[in-house]
Amino acid sequence: MFSAQDGANFYQLAQARRDMRHFVPNARVEPDVLERMLRAAHSAPSVGLMQPWRFLRITAPNLRTAIAQVVNDERQKTAEVLGERGQAFLKLKVEGIQECAELLVVALAPDDGTVFGRRTMPREMALCSVACAIQNLWLASRVENLGMGWVSMFDPAALAAALDLPDGAHPVAVLCIGPVPAFYDAPMLELEAWRLGRPLHELVSTNRWPSTD
Repeated sequence: MFSAQDGANFYQLAQARRDMRHFVPNARVEPDVLERMLRAAHSAPSVGLMQPWRFLRITAPNLRTAIAQVVNDERQKTAEVLGERGQAFLKLKVEGIQECAELLVVALAPDDGTVFGRRTMPREMALCSVACAIQNLWLASRVENLGMGWVSMFDPAALAAALDLPDGAHPVAVLCIGPVPAFYDAPMLELEAWRLGRPLHELVSTNRWPSTD
């Protein structure tokens, strides 16, 4: 059984988690720390115990550069789609690929045919399982006083080609991990006045979808 203090620590941890973009250059994450974090990620639940997550640790400088280019290509395309907000978007820092101490790519493994729990939603349940592992890694990063940023701004096909992923494997996330100058006091998009988070009461209802009247 966990104590009341354990519970309080968990809720504090959940509230303190941040999607980080600013990292201390030339820093490092000790191997035993990274191992603990990955073990936490690997302890995540998965539908049918399929464990569809794969973690690729990127250590080659040329691969970092290639990944950064794939992300920047999508960043430019996103700015075009945003129209009048495009220039404001380009001023936002959206990743720390070249500065972070550790760079991971999380991929969805080729489908292993698991039916248990995912007959009606095969891809959705696999993706949800991977997301659970990423969230565990995020919380583990924070409890180790390390920042983590989830970069989703990339063309999956381009990233898969850059990393020579096998057929059926799909990149889901580029994760920047490492020491940070400071943790944001609030989500960065709120601090930059890009978007405000909605309060919980607007997102919870009982029995039925809430009325919009």
